[in-house]
Amino acid sequence: MGVLKEIGESVLSYQPKTAEELTRRALDEGKSAAEILNEGLIPAMDTVGKKYEAGEIYVPEMLMAAKSMKAALAILRPILAETGVESKGKVVIGTVEGDLHDIGQNLVSIMLEGAGYDVHNLGIDNTADAFVEAVKETSADVVAMSALLTTTMIQMPEVVEGLKKAGLRDGVKIIIGGAPVTEEYAGQIGADGYAKDAAAAVTLVRNLLK
Repeated sequence: MGVLKEIGESVLSYQPKTAEELTRRALDEGKSAAEILNEGLIPAMDTVGKKYEAGEIYVPEMLMAAKSMKAALAILRPILAETGVESKGKVVIGTVEGDLHDIGQNLVSIMLEGAGYDVHNLGIDNTADAFVEAVKETSADVVAMSALLTTTMIQMPEVVEGLKKAGLRDGVKIIIGGAPVTEEYAGQIGADGYAKDAAAAVTLVRNLLK
């Protein structure tokens, strides 16, 4: 088995330490950071997403796979930045104002990063202005908003409005997710899509940026 396949296997078997060691070995063997990402990590995380959607694994396993991938990415990220490897797109992600829950959006963030996107995670409790500023600063292609409470999901249309007022809406795709959120609500507030979980979010972003 080649080292790139081994890296993928270390992600699928939830072994962060091994993923880290194999990534270093691959670099020592002359593999480029882009090769390791595109031929080792991304296919593995695609498999994780498919297994989750098929009900073969659950959130705890996804988190463990993401942890392994993150260990490898920590080594690759500075090299990818240095070599100017083009990302598949820029995503600003965060939980809306008043909402302090971040497990779901953190998982989405890690899965997107593992799929080759440049992710700017704003964390929890973000105002509409915070999202707007982040889009300006990063020239983001996608804004991903999360809310876990019905009392905070009402902040989502505020972000959509804020992006419109700033003249940024046409240049960015907006996706939403979280327990109380639905596809119907996404349509109501003028978002471009809804994802029920992290695996679906990656597929949605991929389709929107085609």
